[in-house]
Amino acid sequence: MGMTMTQKILAAHAGLEKVVAGQLIEADLDLVLANDITGPVAIHEVEKLNKKTVFDKDKIALVPDHFTPNKDIKSAEHCKCVRDYAMAQEITNYFEVGEMGIEHALLPEKGLIVAGETCIGADSHTCTYGALGAFSTGVGSTDMGAGMITGKAWFKVPSAMKFVLTGKMNKWVSGKDVILHIIGMIGVDGALYKSMEFVGDGIGNLTMDDRFTIANMAIEAGAKNGIFPVDDLTIAYIKEHSKKSYTVYEADEDAEYDEVFTIDLSTLEPTVAFPHLPENTKTVKESGDVKIDQVVIGSCTNGRIDDLRIAAKVLEGRHVAKGMRAIVFPATQAIYLQAIEEGLIQTFIKAGAVVSTPTCGPCLGGHMGILAAGERAVSTTNRNFVGRMGHVESEVYLASPAVAAASAITGKISEPEELGL
Repeated sequence: MGMTMTQKILAAHAGLEKVVAGQLIEADLDLVLANDITGPVAIHEVEKLNKKTVFDKDKIALVPDHFTPNKDIKSAEHCKCVRDYAMAQEITNYFEVGEMGIEHALLPEKGLIVAGETCIGADSHTCTYGALGAFSTGVGSTDMGAGMITGKAWFKVPSAMKFVLTGKMNKWVSGKDVILHIIGMIGVDGALYKSMEFVGDGIGNLTMDDRFTIANMAIEAGAKNGIFPVDDLTIAYIKEHSKKSYTVYEADEDAEYDEVFTIDLSTLEPTVAFPHLPENTKTVKESGDVKIDQVVIGSCTNGRIDDLRIAAKVLEGRHVAKGMRAIVFPATQAIYLQAIEEGLIQTFIKAGAVVSTPTCGPCLGGHMGILAAGERAVSTTNRNFVGRMGHVESEVYLASPAVAAASAITGKISEPEELGL
């Protein structure tokens, strides 16, 4: 029996000719990531060990993005811990406020991860980099800390599920709708500790931003990782952003998959995940009259330039509903600058939205968009658990930038078609 794409990458990094699902391996790491929440935990643990230095100062990325700019004294202390460690260890890829971005948008943009590589990060959405044909997955802070000083990590080789994407998405349907549809179909534990491998002619109709979004939310189906084949678009992205060499791995024709699903992208509609799980999906047309108080457009899931362009297209010449709060978070400083140059920021502000520096803040109920009891938000983020964005009696509805922007204008869950777009 052959190997899947993920299994081939893991085998190569473990120095093995072949691996099988369920096998325990020790694999070399190409990149280890931490942020201002998970970093301090790892740093405090590794400082207790005999080995005090990182395995490679060029292969560690420390990104303070969750509570930055610092919202209080505790978050300032956490960031100081990461900053001091980065300086002491001479970490090449430490990104201070002003240089930073939301980690899972920033690292591909900086060219720190490319096809065929392995990456662990002490953040569950590290699986984002599968869009580039890399094996990337989230781990706990202690595993990440061990990876920082050894350059290795233990893995149980995952089995796989294949998702064959065919056709082309209709207007106002995006990668967010694709992954919400899939999670609604298989459930939040439908891919538990499995690799979600996306293939099919429909891949060619997905932008890189679509792919990043889909891979980002693989964890919301319980997956170990999500991964896309490396095509011309992937290679063009890598060459634009990175000077690193890359390796293309392809699944064997006789690779084994636990399940195979075929999804015709042309049949998908704008989709929303209702509280309090990403699997609780409905199309916007099925949603009914759900009034909302806040819209958030941004995050590691949907804060890239394509996302901002789509939102601006919906908001242009219109205004958010009276009493509505609309908050836009470009995912990186470079994306923010590009949005300014393209006039998108002016569109957001004229429409009555506020635009903030890159931060994870509202996604995890950290800051800059907290919900009060009884409030509802449509958000382009990735999780809508109880209390995720604030009070335990608040509600979060996950959606695409197009749906979020349309909802900001009407004050209720809506799709752009309702605005005549």
